[in-house]
Amino acid sequence: MYIEQGYKGNLGLWKYAFIPLGFLALMVFNYISTIMSPVPVEDYMQQLIDKLGSNTVLVILLAPLVVGLFLVLGWTKLVHEQSITSLTTSRKAIDWRRIFFAFTVWGLITAGMTYAYILFAPENYVFNFQMKPFLTLAIISLLLIPLQTSFEEYLFRGHLMQGLGILAKNRWFPLVVTSVLFGVLHLGNPEVSKLGYGIMVYYIGTGFFLGILTLMDEGLELALGFHAANNLITALLVTADWTAFQTESIYRDISEPSLSWDGFIPVFVIFPLLLYVFSVKYKWTDWTGKLFGRVLTEEEFKSLPENEQ
Repeated sequence: MYIEQGYKGNLGLWKYAFIPLGFLALMVFNYISTIMSPVPVEDYMQQLIDKLGSNTVLVILLAPLVVGLFLVLGWTKLVHEQSITSLTTSRKAIDWRRIFFAFTVWGLITAGMTYAYILFAPENYVFNFQMKPFLTLAIISLLLIPLQTSFEEYLFRGHLMQGLGILAKNRWFPLVVTSVLFGVLHLGNPEVSKLGYGIMVYYIGTGFFLGILTLMDEGLELALGFHAANNLITALLVTADWTAFQTESIYRDISEPSLSWDGFIPVFVIFPLLLYVFSVKYKWTDWTGKLFGRVLTEEEFKSLPENEQ
């Protein structure tokens, strides 16, 4: 009963609305600034990189989201008076093995797909490896990217999922809203301007995948591991001049950006297969109830034996 874990805190609608609305306002401001700017976002990013270096720019991009993670966790602890464990999972303790399992599975798949693209279209990639910048990138990425991805998970699949679920008293509403918002808030990424709005299928689809993981597994652990692997492995392996993170990665994609059928393979093929793998490993049942069922009232939840909450 992951959504009902929110009852273990001090409830209040404004407490759930404050951080998401503030973050949404910042993202809207960023998007409007992007489309209104006389300088294309990729040109502006290149100017920053030329001046400061890509590793420094990466730190600048990640730092606000890292701060955001501690803001969400601090808000949960101090204002909601809710434990970080109950924001993370319905289990008695955070299951780190789940985090590492999802990280390993998706990390291997991401690395495999990346090298497959390089093998079958080598003309689209150049070897970009330089020891010192890459080691600096690796340290920055290992320290900050898991914090950045955890912020997004704790905000969307944690804080907002629990708040909307308790408000709506069902599970499908928070799943839909958090997934769509997760996708929409990537509108300011340079990938969207280069690839078109079709790429939103991937972003929103990823949001649904992570939301289903959270609801079916009754916790954030699998989503935390998956998201960290996705951003970390990508940042280390391949970069391009038109992506949100331009890094000192091993390879650089020099192809002309375009959105083709292979961009939808994760959403329509790989993610469903992963859901099946996770469902078998963790013995998920009652898909309808966990994704579309009702959320218990506070009285119903607190009347349950502690080992059933």
